[in-house]
Amino acid sequence: MKSFIVTSIVIIVCFIFIVFKGIGIGEESITSTYDDEQEGLNEQIVINFSHVVAENTPKGLAAQKFSNLVQEKTEGKVKVEVFPNGELYSDSDELQALIRGEVEMIAPSFSNITPYETEWLVLDLPFLFKDDDHVEKVLNGEIGKKLLGEIKNRDVKGLAFWPNGFKQMTSNKGPLIEPVDFRGLRFRIMPSKGLEEQFRMLGARTNVMPFNQVYRNFETRYIDGGENTISNIYSKRFYTVQEYMTLSNHGYLGYAVLINQAFWDSLSKDIQEAIIVAMDETTDWLFEHNVEINEQQLRAIRNGSDIQIHELTEEERKKWIDFFEPMYKEHAIKYGDKWLTEILELSAKTHIGK
Repeated sequence: MKSFIVTSIVIIVCFIFIVFKGIGIGEESITSTYDDEQEGLNEQIVINFSHVVAENTPKGLAAQKFSNLVQEKTEGKVKVEVFPNGELYSDSDELQALIRGEVEMIAPSFSNITPYETEWLVLDLPFLFKDDDHVEKVLNGEIGKKLLGEIKNRDVKGLAFWPNGFKQMTSNKGPLIEPVDFRGLRFRIMPSKGLEEQFRMLGARTNVMPFNQVYRNFETRYIDGGENTISNIYSKRFYTVQEYMTLSNHGYLGYAVLINQAFWDSLSKDIQEAIIVAMDETTDWLFEHNVEINEQQLRAIRNGSDIQIHELTEEERKKWIDFFEPMYKEHAIKYGDKWLTEILELSAKTHIGK
């Protein structure tokens, strides 16, 4: 019995040695597979950057450009991993994920921040921005800096505003030419009290829905219509599941690029400075090219689809502006008119001499 036990132990030890040797465990295998190019990888800083739109949109292209610039300016010390199309988080839960530190960077729309910062609701007012030049003056100027500064108390740091473009209306129930055309329609909106008030004024029923669910609900006709930029309509192929589009330029879709404050504070000063330089260069590039991107994709929609497109005339546009005028007074009563007054005054200054 004793010899049997000893024999069994010897067999087991030999078996373990053979298995470990077979899978490459041992001093010889470790030495032979060592790759000195991997030395220092544990010291590389990784920034996970989550967003919900496609790679070929203004935001998608800017995120990748930012990633490349950070790699270059930090000499590989920092790597920005970009996760588009809501791969990590939807637009309804990305901000909370950032606050909890589950992701380092996001770029939510203005509207998705308004449930947390009500003063941002001013950016959702219809026909607030006159043109792209006005948008840039507001977002890249003192107003933009102050608005980004307001979100610090949520363990989040604002790095920049990124533009996308003016929003257009789409529908499956008929062309949207006058305010009366919206009555009874079910519209998808982002989670903003301002947007909810707009569409309820129009007589539409609103449905807050994550961006990655919109196509399916257009396709099944559970939702009758929505508002979005040309780049998002194009990249998500909304033009294949919506029959009508109105070029209204009634609202603006922009993004706030945010980073987790605790993560930011953990970075060295030189790394912070390199990231800021990369962000500034990316932001300048995007303000220069976002209009061109939307225009190119509008031409692609015109040439490659059957969607019926109507561009508001000046007379039709004035009807919409007059219809929404009461919203401005109501906004001032509820939230104050500080930002509203400053934005409108900046519009006047922007267009002097033009």
